[in-house]
Amino acid sequence: MTQQPYTIEVFYDGECPLCMREIRMMSWLDRHSRLRLTDISAVGFDAQAATGQSWDTLMAEIHGRLPDGTLVVGLEVFRRMYSAVGLGFLMAPTRWPGVRRVSEAAYTRFARDRLKLTGRCSDNACALPAPGLR
Repeated sequence: MTQQPYTIEVFYDGECPLCMREIRMMSWLDRHSRLRLTDISAVGFDAQAATGQSWDTLMAEIHGRLPDGTLVVGLEVFRRMYSAVGLGFLMAPTRWPGVRRVSEAAYTRFARDRLKLTGRCSDNACALPAPGLR
């Protein structure tokens, strides 16, 4: 039996506790190696070389890459990630009119505020270390 190639490569922030909880769960559920998981906070990660995007762009919201090289962003990454592990039905409602708009807005807000929500801000500032200084 030939192994299927990965379905999506997910570029995630390994220093984000909520993100890591999700990634650990997805990794555990990924019985057929359909996910390729890449930590953008890892020392030596070069965002530009890996994705053609800046590190700040990758930090702003989750990104994924399909096997054909197409980049997907935001909630679409989660839809494809859940589908890859056989749980696409959980994300299916986020494609429905109305629900899609609300779920996209909720994710956008989370992405914007995730540093605050995960305790990674100090003195009312959410500055991240520059890539390579991590």
